[in-house]
Amino acid sequence: MAGFFLLVLTYAVSKVKFTIMRIKVPKDVIKIASVIRDAGFRSYLVGGAVRDQLLGLPAKDYDLCTDALPEDIIGMFRKVIPTGIKHGTVTVLMNKVPYEITTFRIDGKYSDGRRPDQISFTDDLTEDLKRRDFTINSIAYDVLDKTLHDPNNGADDLNKGIIRAIGVPEERFREDGLRSIRACRFASQLNFSIDEETIKGIRTCLFNIKDLSRERIYEELVKIMKTASPSKSFHLFQDTGILSLILPELSLCAGVRQKGNHDYDVFEHLLNSCDAAPAGNMVIRFAALFHDLGKPAVKKYDENGIATFHHHEMESVRIASDIMERYRFPKNKSNRILHIIGHHMFHYTPEWTDAAVRRFIQRVGLEYLEDQYLLREADIQGMSAGTVPADYYGLRDLKLRVESVLQESNTFTVKDLAVNGRDIMNHTSVKGGPNIGTILNELLETVLDDPSQNNREQLLEIASRIADRIN
Repeated sequence: MAGFFLLVLTYAVSKVKFTIMRIKVPKDVIKIASVIRDAGFRSYLVGGAVRDQLLGLPAKDYDLCTDALPEDIIGMFRKVIPTGIKHGTVTVLMNKVPYEITTFRIDGKYSDGRRPDQISFTDDLTEDLKRRDFTINSIAYDVLDKTLHDPNNGADDLNKGIIRAIGVPEERFREDGLRSIRACRFASQLNFSIDEETIKGIRTCLFNIKDLSRERIYEELVKIMKTASPSKSFHLFQDTGILSLILPELSLCAGVRQKGNHDYDVFEHLLNSCDAAPAGNMVIRFAALFHDLGKPAVKKYDENGIATFHHHEMESVRIASDIMERYRFPKNKSNRILHIIGHHMFHYTPEWTDAAVRRFIQRVGLEYLEDQYLLREADIQGMSAGTVPADYYGLRDLKLRVESVLQESNTFTVKDLAVNGRDIMNHTSVKGGPNIGTILNELLETVLDDPSQNNREQLLEIASRIADRIN
């Protein structure tokens, strides 16, 4: 559990109202609040900016709620965008920074599992805070009076490190299926536990997970990958039944035992590897989570009854590709993830020749080397409960060998050869077509074996011999 602050609060008997000195806000937020007050209305900072600062974390977005109607806000400021005016939200631009402002409201039914069918505006802050998802997200802060309004005891749950749905959990999760996923994400993000009644509410409302847009789920997965321990979210997904609905391929890895150096089944290994990957690198985090997804499908037993997973990396590529297409990953990221998953099964030994090292570089690709190392490091760290040596599987030695080879050679693709297709056509009887590619690939193999061969005269002589053979 993360270390928590002790709130220094002053309680006013007549109201649920606290004074707090920890929260800081930009000058523009104070200006917005002042303009709203001068117009005869109230406004409060709400949501993550309040929650995170009470935890001593930096704020990201500063959202306000108010008793002023959207048209009132539009009349107060020069630059206002009606981003969600149907639901009472407009965005005020101050010095090119957007600030969402939402009118106090009471929500009707959520028939689409995302937004209320109807809303009614209210001047009651407490009613507005009651409609929110979790107590820790329902604390309002008056930036002018420097007071907290906390009718749902969110500050107490912050101190205890608990995620608790407001009111009846089942009702909250019936309204919006994404709240179930968000609860698990907050557990990783804040290193909190989820209240047991809230867990029960999630399990009761799995039916509306299937109706969530893929973009919303993708956004939550990305946020989870930015936390210190994504495994906490995925364990909660598995325990509540969410995982089999959003990532059934990962859920199927639970209980698939491994031998050799693995202390964990495939599921736990993938989660531990994901945690071990750099938090700021989404490509490596997702690659670590997906890299062994193919193992359940290819699992077989040898003559000694030991489980084998031959070519699981190719099956993992296929499965990961399906997942990333499902959730519409950006193409450049998905291509990179698939590439390093497909090449993660390399086993370096000191017996590798320099030619073997060059072929490794050629196969992986210079631009992917660092990613490949990072995935292998996460893979290794995810195998054991104990500390794994940095040079396990010879990774450190491989890096040194690669650095040495790169100082001596820079020919790893046909584009690096001293000749090109036009040179070959001019010098041989082959005038085009796939045979040109065949010749270039054979020339590359020659140069990978012996980089000194990469000169125009030598390569054209070899190309002539290859042309005579294949014609």
